Amino acid sequence: MPVPKKSAAEKPGTPPRGPRSRIQKRNRQIILDAALEVFSTHGFRGATLDQIAAEAGLSKPNLLYYFDSKDAIHRDLLTRLLDTWLDPLRMLDAQGEPQAEIMAYMRRKLEMARDFPRESRLFANEILQGAPRIEQFIRNDLRQLVDEKAQLLADWSRTGRLAPVDPYHLIFSIWALTQHYADFAAQIGMIRGAGHDPLDGAEPFLEQLYTRLLAP
Repeated sequence: MPVPKKSAAEKPGTPPRGPRSRIQKRNRQIILDAALEVFSTHGFRGATLDQIAAEAGLSKPNLLYYFDSKDAIHRDLLTRLLDTWLDPLRMLDAQGEPQAEIMAYMRRKLEMARDFPRESRLFANEILQGAPRIEQFIRNDLRQLVDEKAQLLADWSRTGRLAPVDPYHLIFSIWALTQHYADFAAQIGMIRGAGHDPLDGAEPFLEQLYTRLLAP
């Protein structure tokens, strides 16, 4: 699909201004999908604009019509991801039955590992680099949400509705035991064999693990 030409008033590398046409929206999405593949495979430092352009089926100048740098593409992807990343924890309901709520949260995280493996690896790569582009998100939005839900978990333990557990490490363990299936899918595949679903059997195992851990 041809990309619209820049007007003479626009500088090279300047993203288009004003309302976007259907073609512009589609080309931006094609670039973001390609960038997600490249970043999740090579990380931010290993990815290049040439790789993203090739994955998108566009020339590098065409790509630069929409995004003026690799960092701009990466920021856009992370911005879209972060709100989605909080949703499963936000849904932990203070009015629900504690064990059922925690099991539902664990299942939502497993579903994200299955449905959004590239997004999970994008997030993991950013964290491994020290989270330079999302530090404020982690220190503010994510920390505030985790503090809130940790207090809820602590209240459930204090009132005897859950076994005594460290609420922060409970949350961290759910992250580790679910996101592993996306971030280390290649390792699981090498161990379990080609064509094996990395998440096969994960849900009943984690249900058994957390049921025994959390029973009052």
